[in-house]
Amino acid sequence: MGEVVQMHFTTVDYVIFALLLVASAGIGLFYAFSGGRQRTTQEFLMADRSMSCLPVSLSLLATFQSAVAILGAPSEVYTFGTQYWFLGCSYFLGLLIPAHVFIPVFYRLRLSSAYEYLELRFNKTVRICGTVTFIFQMVIYMGVVLYAPALALNAVTGFDLWGAVLAMGLVCTVYTALGGLKAVIWTDVFQTVVMFAGQLAVIVVGAGQAGGIGEVWRKAINGSRIAGLDLNPDPLERHTFWTLGVGGVFLMLALYGVNQAQVQRYLSSRTEKEAVMSCYVVFPCQQIVLCLGCLMGLVMFARYGEDSPLDKGYVKTNDQMVLYFVMDVFRDLPGLPGLFVACLFSGALSTISSAFNSLATVTMEDLIKPYFPNMTEAKATLLSKGLALAYGLVCLAMAYLASIMGSVLQAAFSIFGMVGGPLLGLFCLGMFFPWANSIGAVVGLASGLAMAFWIGIGSFVMRMSAATPVPPLNTTALPLFDNMTTTVMTTLASATTAKPRPTGVEALYSLSYMWYSAHNSATVVVVGLIVSFLTGPMKEKELTPGTVYPVLGTLLFFLPERYREKLCCVTPLSQKPKEINTQPYQMAKKDSNGAAHCKDDTVTEDKETESDRAQTEEEDLEPRIVRPSCQLTAHTVQETAL
Repeated sequence: MGEVVQMHFTTVDYVIFALLLVASAGIGLFYAFSGGRQRTTQEFLMADRSMSCLPVSLSLLATFQSAVAILGAPSEVYTFGTQYWFLGCSYFLGLLIPAHVFIPVFYRLRLSSAYEYLELRFNKTVRICGTVTFIFQMVIYMGVVLYAPALALNAVTGFDLWGAVLAMGLVCTVYTALGGLKAVIWTDVFQTVVMFAGQLAVIVVGAGQAGGIGEVWRKAINGSRIAGLDLNPDPLERHTFWTLGVGGVFLMLALYGVNQAQVQRYLSSRTEKEAVMSCYVVFPCQQIVLCLGCLMGLVMFARYGEDSPLDKGYVKTNDQMVLYFVMDVFRDLPGLPGLFVACLFSGALSTISSAFNSLATVTMEDLIKPYFPNMTEAKATLLSKGLALAYGLVCLAMAYLASIMGSVLQAAFSIFGMVGGPLLGLFCLGMFFPWANSIGAVVGLASGLAMAFWIGIGSFVMRMSAATPVPPLNTTALPLFDNMTTTVMTTLASATTAKPRPTGVEALYSLSYMWYSAHNSATVVVVGLIVSFLTGPMKEKELTPGTVYPVLGTLLFFLPERYREKLCCVTPLSQKPKEINTQPYQMAKKDSNGAAHCKDDTVTEDKETESDRAQTEEEDLEPRIVRPSCQLTAHTVQETAL
């Protein structure tokens, strides 16, 4: 085993990397000093609900196409072959369901935070539980996603570790705190272009050096890296068509359906139709990203064959292998390593800035505004900017913790992944099951989290205690996906084929990490429904209009309406649009820009807003039905067409 080989950046590489940071900061400063200058919480946190389809969709893509994915996917394909590509099959349902189920519910309720939905559907306790779980999830993840690429870069190129961490963390904090969601979305667009350019450059130059794409493909076939369709239904198998194509759907739903960072982008769209279209545009982009990752892995195999830089000791971990390959391929092409590193850090910047913004939003909307209803708009906006800044500093602190955690780094990833499934289950419980009550929701969420941590930690301990047969942690790739919610315990990534099939509780610990989200969200739903029935299920009239999606009503269409009413299967969204338009419902809490108004009290509304908000917060979420003559004013970008 040789020493770790270190290559070095040229001046041109440093210049290209610096330009990425300057351009990102410049976009933030532009939105800080133009337009509405981020003077309202509506503009700072929701981009004034004025974004069009294309920037929103590219931002959706960039948010979770993190540096970890750019490093992890090619390593996965190089080591295990192209079976991973079947993850693309899950994208179809994983984006179609959010587009036609979650977006209509969230958008029509005119929310700012996804967790406001939980209060409208259940009560304030459930909302606080959801918010605190999300904050815990994101804070754990932020430092790791900042530190991991900087560590890999430092190991391969000698690039100053804390220089990279501080440069990224501070630039990201500045443009997020100054420019708000608008700056985050437009920097995401810029960073997406840089990511595509960096990956394409590596593939084109690498394939050229290997003798062309045809030669790359021939070597991949000879090396058994082109995988066929594996229809093995065993949930303990790490990657099969079912684990990737079906288990992946739940991972996508946890991300694109209910994660605050994505929901916030949908809600910043000008119209509901544009929000839905952004989901459709993400679909082909996700497929392209997946194909680029797989292609890079095959080009790496064509270059190194079975003699990987890891086996030769040139690098210490799989996540450093892609950077080593890039520096090797671009050895005589100054500037291109800098482009790929800019691509890598673009992934990190887009993820972290989205985390800052979504954390500032949920903290403001869920933990501060409800308790300070009379806060002025100027003070609320200033506080939101302060929160984004504070979370930026927390991120740097978490990066420092990640540096001293060592092998516990993988545990931090696993904690993030384990929380995604239970949160998905909580939203599904409220949206699809009208009988679920608040007690069922809280107990269900607690059960889902307990189950997630039990399986995750149990699996971790089992593999650690297995001693010699288990590969060391540092030979396992960092999480492999362009999906933040799937960054589950990477110790599970070691293949289990050499061992006899586990039984009993060991089988539970050996569950493929691709099924984590499905298993944990199902636990929340099942436990939540059982507890709800035991403690008194909710009735149709107790539900806030518009908070339940009529999936059961649609499935039970053959039953007479009176029976469906008894089963609580007739919900506001299942009525005809024109009926709802004559009696639009209003949220228990008004938007800060006064999204919903009545014609006859528009003049006095502004004076009464603050006192109304205080009063409505005290009401126990009784839905306020607006008089039939009410219409939406010009404040809204579109009518609430239900």
